[in-house]
Amino acid sequence: MSATALKGARVLVTGASSGIGAATAMALAAAGATVGLVGRRQANLEAVTGECRRFSPESTFWAVDLSDLDAAEELALDAWSTFGHLDVLINNAAVPKVRPIDRMTFVDVEHAMRVNFFSPVRMTLAVLPRMLARDSGTIVNVASLGGRLGIQHEAAYSASKFALSGWSEAMAMDLHGTGVRVRLIQPGAIDTDIWDRPGEEKALYYEGPKESPEVVAEGILAAIGSERFEHYLPDMKAVVEFKDSDIDGYIAMAARSQDHQSQENQ
Repeated sequence: MSATALKGARVLVTGASSGIGAATAMALAAAGATVGLVGRRQANLEAVTGECRRFSPESTFWAVDLSDLDAAEELALDAWSTFGHLDVLINNAAVPKVRPIDRMTFVDVEHAMRVNFFSPVRMTLAVLPRMLARDSGTIVNVASLGGRLGIQHEAAYSASKFALSGWSEAMAMDLHGTGVRVRLIQPGAIDTDIWDRPGEEKALYYEGPKESPEVVAEGILAAIGSERFEHYLPDMKAVVEFKDSDIDGYIAMAARSQDHQSQENQ
């Protein structure tokens, strides 16, 4: 499906109550797609859906906590029934988990994996047989630069995004030659509320510039119409290539940067 063919498409977007998901939902609606928005914060969803309905009156929302994996699967099937089918599933919902490893618990890791990895898996597996039966569909998985680079103090988050990246690669191989396509999005530092969620420690390791969610939304729409599997938004692939070329040097450099940043904030 090309980006210009989004008019009339049925698209489900998770994590749509704010940030990248909200910007993507509104961009899709403006392009003529009927959008299903998913998130936990109902008031936010109502506001974003209202904006979508200015362009796409049949857009609607589901207020669901995707850490409940049974509920995640049920909502994917409900959205398919509501819209008649889904042309695109955008797995964007994510939670941060900012903890130094010596304060990390298994509960922290499990929560990040449930929302960031297992819920996209459950939702994808729910609708995939139907997409294959139609020989048409696109799965868009929004991972993170942290799905190609380990991030200090975010072992659980990085683990979940590495898992999503690997899952997406293997799925793209398995689906090659079918009418179902997979697209992997790797956002960098984006100006959303994920940096300052209640109950999370402040991510001290990064205080540089951040791109707007609209930049990623535009990239996601372009990725849907692209023939390329992986999309860095903004393009920071060179950083990943540097890490891959000298992983020991990268780890040492990142650790020194973290130590310096910690000293500055004391």
